[in-house]
Amino acid sequence: MNLVNTKVHGIIDYLFVGILWIAPFVLGLEEKAAIASASLGGIHLLVTALTNFELGLLRFIPIKIHSLIELIVPFVLVGFAVFLGEVESDFSRNYFLSVAFLVLLTWWITDYSTYIDYDNL
Repeated sequence: MNLVNTKVHGIIDYLFVGILWIAPFVLGLEEKAAIASASLGGIHLLVTALTNFELGLLRFIPIKIHSLIELIVPFVLVGFAVFLGEVESDFSRNYFLSVAFLVLLTWWITDYSTYIDYDNL
């Protein structure tokens, strides 16, 4: 859809890390969901900080790999949602389904073409 550039995407990524870290406290997530959310936030911070784009800190991971990770993550989160919905609550399930949707939406609206040469993939 190309609504946001990679710089705005980076801002969204860092904000998303904060949300993943504070959500367990604000929403009162159960233990496994809280651990999963905090862990996902840490992984997301690491991937974002290591990505080769405007807001990457070390710029080690190509943006193409970053975009592929963000395309795969929502499907993994659906698995989290199903598992956590069974062992904890529907609220945990719905939280991770919402997170999955937001990651997929962010991936969908980002214009990666600034950094990805689609003609030479």
